[in-house]
Amino acid sequence: MLLTRILRYPVLLLSALLLSAHVVEAQTFDVAPDVTQAPLPAIEQPEGFTGLPPAAMPDLPAIEWRVANPFRFFSNPRDTEVHRATWLALSPAERRTPVLSAERALSSRHEDGWAATMVDDVCWDTKRNRYRCPGKKEAYATPTSHTIIASLKNIPEAGLVDCTWLTAPHGGDRLRGDAITAPCHRPVELSIPYPAGATIEVEIGSRRIATTDASVTDLFIVGMGDSFAAGDGNPDIPVEFSRERSADYGSDGEFSLAGFPARVGNWNEIGDKAFIKGNARWLDQACHRSLYSHQARAALQLAIEEPHRAVTYVGLACSGAETIFGLFLRYKGNEWVENPPELSQISAAAEVMCGKHDAEPHDLPEAYHMRGRLKELEGGLVLRKCDAQFSRKIDLLFLSVGGNDIGFARLLANAILANESLLRKLSGWIGGVYGTAEATIALRALDDRYKSLNRALHNILHIPWDEPDRIILTAYPGLALMGDGSAVCPDGRAGMEIVSDFALSSARAREGIWIADKLHHVMEDSARRYGWSFAQRHRGAFIGRGICAGFTQSAFSIADDLRLPRKVENKWVPYNPADYRSYASRQRWFRTPNDAFLTGNFHVTPSLLQKVLKFDTFSWFQLLLASTYSGAFHPTAEGQAAMADSLLEIARPVLDRYHRRNHRADLSAPL
Repeated sequence: MLLTRILRYPVLLLSALLLSAHVVEAQTFDVAPDVTQAPLPAIEQPEGFTGLPPAAMPDLPAIEWRVANPFRFFSNPRDTEVHRATWLALSPAERRTPVLSAERALSSRHEDGWAATMVDDVCWDTKRNRYRCPGKKEAYATPTSHTIIASLKNIPEAGLVDCTWLTAPHGGDRLRGDAITAPCHRPVELSIPYPAGATIEVEIGSRRIATTDASVTDLFIVGMGDSFAAGDGNPDIPVEFSRERSADYGSDGEFSLAGFPARVGNWNEIGDKAFIKGNARWLDQACHRSLYSHQARAALQLAIEEPHRAVTYVGLACSGAETIFGLFLRYKGNEWVENPPELSQISAAAEVMCGKHDAEPHDLPEAYHMRGRLKELEGGLVLRKCDAQFSRKIDLLFLSVGGNDIGFARLLANAILANESLLRKLSGWIGGVYGTAEATIALRALDDRYKSLNRALHNILHIPWDEPDRIILTAYPGLALMGDGSAVCPDGRAGMEIVSDFALSSARAREGIWIADKLHHVMEDSARRYGWSFAQRHRGAFIGRGICAGFTQSAFSIADDLRLPRKVENKWVPYNPADYRSYASRQRWFRTPNDAFLTGNFHVTPSLLQKVLKFDTFSWFQLLLASTYSGAFHPTAEGQAAMADSLLEIARPVLDRYHRRNHRADLSAPL
């Protein structure tokens, strides 16, 4: 059939024969040429003639290829393709902030957020808390091959003739991959060994017409840290609210708590089995880790913007984590689940890096407590470590940590709870309350924590000491800055009506901003001292988009309405909660407590409330959980996207620097 097609289209045969001469390698002849034959006389050419004009030169056949599923964390390539296609559709101006622009485009198409359609097809085993791709035997972090999509261009009438695709793996015992024959206009999928790569050849009628080498660059990116890194406030599948039903939380002793938004579903009472079944869903439930995390979004963008690149991403961040409890020591997360994390983030990273090999536990009683200043790390510190010969090298390590070390939640509680507040007296349940004096003491210890962490990242996770800039620390954006950045959100309950005790104090918020500024300088100085990269450009983008950005009355849109809907006299005011869209584009880039209630809506069973919290009649406490443990005071998906763009601005030059270094090393290697 192939011969019949070629003979029917002699122009194709002629093109193939002519063009194959450009790619067939030089050959030796078995028979010597007849040197006795007189040479042909030279043909005089007009003055200035240099050959065929460029327009007359035929374009040679060329092979183009891209990785089929460059973001390997998505087990379904179609999910990655959604993001790649969205990025390709952005205008040049939008590509200056590609993740934020893509987030806005995706949110306009997906009312419940794009992650809801993808979170079930990822390389994460929620039951075992391990990175594992469904249906695959190879270790997630150590791929042996990648599937690529290859196509051929510059073939006349390509749909009328067949091409045969051949691969020759570099190195190893296999000389050839499987041959694939398909119409020349049709892209084909090929398996390319990793890391060696392969040579790809295309033949028409046993004549080679095109060839290229294909080698996939697979980046290993690890994300570690706290709630800002995890993406708290942005569940992959948010809660859905009823259009008619309302919920009654009793009273807080002074005010009735009836008429609140109620979840959909056939539940009888708040917290029963059917109610809990409707909880918001997270990629990692205990840690509130989400696909909207700026670390995940930056890794995803790095994957889709370079056709010959893949990214193996491992996110380990956990809401509530700090340097000691979280990165060094086991931390179980901020939501009660049956299978909390088993390992600290450092140990978990080491385990993933080892692939199918075991990351052995190492007793490290002396190396990391900084001469007793970090007492929690004195004696009994055990970290898993992968032997260097088995460990995969980390290309980039994204890091967000420090806020919980100095008491981020406690400072927030201080800013929103009045002195006479009952919740202030119960402050232990929301992480405690303290002000600038306590935070200042914690700030003094932070550099020791960073120093200890730096040692572990180099010694345990094998980041070379002469490549510290592969570690990228991300700054925290301002929470309550308005206007040009000098003004602070005013006193009031805007965005916080969900809990009667909540009311922002502008003066205390300013104290918190002062501490946050001190924290920023400590982070910047520590990053400089240890050679880490520091991503901070997004801080400017958050100005004017803080916690109070929006409307307190006569809102132009539900998204920017700071008020909480309540059912009054059988009518929802100011809007029906079923119309709330968690991922709509909005002015504020932080979740208010009201937003958190309408997005995450975290509740616990009454039995757990009684057992763990020792409460019998405080059903109103569910409102506190629903408005704080659901990610209040954390960046929205748009805010996370802006942070991802800032992270990318730092990550790309780091990768380019080491790519150039490796390229120079390859050129200088002996042949």
